[in-house]
Amino acid sequence: QVQLAESGGGLVQAGGSLSLSCAASGRTFSSYAMAWFRQAPGKEREFVAGIDVSHNTYYSVKGRFTISRDNAKNTVYLQMNSLKPEDTAVYYCAARSAYIGTMQPNDYYYWGQGTRVTVSS
Repeated sequence: QVQLAESGGGLVQAGGSLSLSCAASGRTFSSYAMAWFRQAPGKEREFVAGIDVSHNTYYSVKGRFTISRDNAKNTVYLQMNSLKPEDTAVYYCAARSAYIGTMQPNDYYYWGQGTRVTVSS
């Protein structure tokens, strides 16, 4: 069982940066593939970035976002730069008990409550 808690959301102007954190409970964090998803009002939840057990990373938002993990702290991060109004959404952290992650929300078993990011123009 893994519990996830996101933090770091807020209001930022276009072009600004935010750093999201996701703290995980449990002693087997290092064996979980992790990902960030987001959901804008009226839209489906979409994949943003993922990192697997070997720290391989993959993105749908390339060049502006960076995902990383610190297994010693049971935490995964999402650094977001050059933010745009279209990045406005609730951002969710997700965990999958597998070596490799995917981009499909249904493949992730554990979810945080989300943290809201609002980018003003």
